Amino acid sequence: MMLAEVLHFAHPDSPPIRPEPPHEVAESFPLAPESSPGQLLARERLWQFGADRVSDEELVGILLGTGMRGRPVWNVATDVVRSAGGLPALSRATPQELIHTSGIGACRAVRVVAAFELGRRALFERQLPPQLRGPEDVARLMVPRMAGLAQECFFVIGINARNQLLAEFPIARGTLSAVEVHPREVFRPLIRISAAAAILAHNHPSGDPTPSGEDLDLTRRLREVGDLVGIPIIDHIVVAGARYRSITEWVGATL
Repeated sequence: MMLAEVLHFAHPDSPPIRPEPPHEVAESFPLAPESSPGQLLARERLWQFGADRVSDEELVGILLGTGMRGRPVWNVATDVVRSAGGLPALSRATPQELIHTSGIGACRAVRVVAAFELGRRALFERQLPPQLRGPEDVARLMVPRMAGLAQECFFVIGINARNQLLAEFPIARGTLSAVEVHPREVFRPLIRISAAAAILAHNHPSGDPTPSGEDLDLTRRLREVGDLVGIPIIDHIVVAGARYRSITEWVGATL
């Protein structure tokens, strides 16, 4: 006999037992208006003065929520930022990389990755240009996309006949100083979305956006393939941090 049946038939004259609804507990911070930022905990300081008054490690600690036995959450947060190599590197870390830090399990690792991805998507949506009219618009699109990447990563951007963005595709991920790109991987998604033209983009983790000889050779080869398939490559943008270089502008018509 099921438990519900036992409860019902044990007291035939009593009304059915209904579970009480869960109580909602309001979370609050005991904030004093006259308190200075240095006297408040990180969560209280964020609540009262704003997120810009909280350090990187404290923001990560707020995200983690609690520490572990013998280790406050702020120590765990400091360790995870340091282990990742700083905040930009942490923003690109995978859950599998984060769980190697003491105090970071699978759930916390996923929570950190999800938070950074939300921020990246919000920035991407806010800065997304309706048209890619020049290298500045492409850089505005791709700089947030490549922020914190420790390896060279290659992307292709499909546009329509009005230079409006159709989609951008990650094509290949390489090493600190090189990435191998196959033309078929570049043009397959462009053909699928019926792109009228394309723009190439990749990053230089070294911090120098100056195109290398290999960059120029790759651009030349992909332009030749683009001419054959009817999807011209109109530019190749090299991103290094917040800086960028347009190969079309860099070499002009000599490429």
